Amino acid sequence: MNDDSRSSQLASLKIVRPVDADVLAEEQRPAWLLLAGGAVGGALVAGLIAWLLWGRTSAEQTAASAATDPAPAATAAPVAPGNLVASGYVVARRRATVAAEITGRVAEVLVEEGMVVAKGQLLARLDDTLAATDLATANSRIESASAAVSSTRAQLADADRIQKRTQDLALAHLVSEADVTKADTQAADLKAQLARSEAELTTARSDAKHQLEVLGKHRIVAPFAGVVVDKNAQPGEIISPMSAGGGFTRTGICTLVDMDSLEIEVDVNEAYISRVKPEQSVSATLDAYPDWSIPARVIAIVPTANREKATVRVRIAILSKDPRILPDMAIKVSMSAAKAG
Repeated sequence: MNDDSRSSQLASLKIVRPVDADVLAEEQRPAWLLLAGGAVGGALVAGLIAWLLWGRTSAEQTAASAATDPAPAATAAPVAPGNLVASGYVVARRRATVAAEITGRVAEVLVEEGMVVAKGQLLARLDDTLAATDLATANSRIESASAAVSSTRAQLADADRIQKRTQDLALAHLVSEADVTKADTQAADLKAQLARSEAELTTARSDAKHQLEVLGKHRIVAPFAGVVVDKNAQPGEIISPMSAGGGFTRTGICTLVDMDSLEIEVDVNEAYISRVKPEQSVSATLDAYPDWSIPARVIAIVPTANREKATVRVRIAILSKDPRILPDMAIKVSMSAAKAG
């Protein structure tokens, strides 16, 4: 076999693969379409970059505007340069939860929140049925003991006359010695009975006085003049000076605050406490009324420091009383750096 025949046979053994239509179409895609796609992609990338740069510029301009524009008005009054500023609360030096000294059922409550009461005014009344009965019994004992004393005194007076007459008759030898002894014994016995009756009368009077005081404790009165800020009990509830009976027993009728005892307590950083002096002038501003400056002065510096907060408590008197100033209100004070004269 010659070389040409061999080549023809080898060529017939070659595998011919089918041509993919998509590949052929890709190979035959015009060049201008590829260029158009590239231009669109470039435009999208350029737009994204421009959007990012614009957002960053807007944020920087907003921050710059916030830094240069004046801040909103503060809640406190302006503080002079060099003044010492501290914050605290309005407190009441005289504040009490008025309670009964005995355990009993509330029969009537005569106060409400916000009511102004005077010293000694009746606030509430407990059920006093048993106490009134005990007082009546004690008064009856007084009457009985008093009658016994009167009877014994009358008998003793008669016995004293008999004793004296018997002694006179004994001197005349008209009665026996036994009669004299009997008269003396009877008089001594009546004297002992009189002493016992008088002691019983004293005991009955003391018991009646005690029962009268117990009856009075069923009337709860105001210990000082002030304003009722909390009403803690209702008619029908049990009240006790101790929290016996769990949550079903009240320990107080109401909470009373003496508004004339209001003052300010602030915490001053211990590093600046040397700048605070007694009688030092203070300007106070309530958070509720930021435009109202309240004149005040330092009363005292409490001689102890708070270890956790590194502060010292300062008491400040309010020189201008006003009904807008209420207990537990937040307040800021500004103290002049100058020492008090």
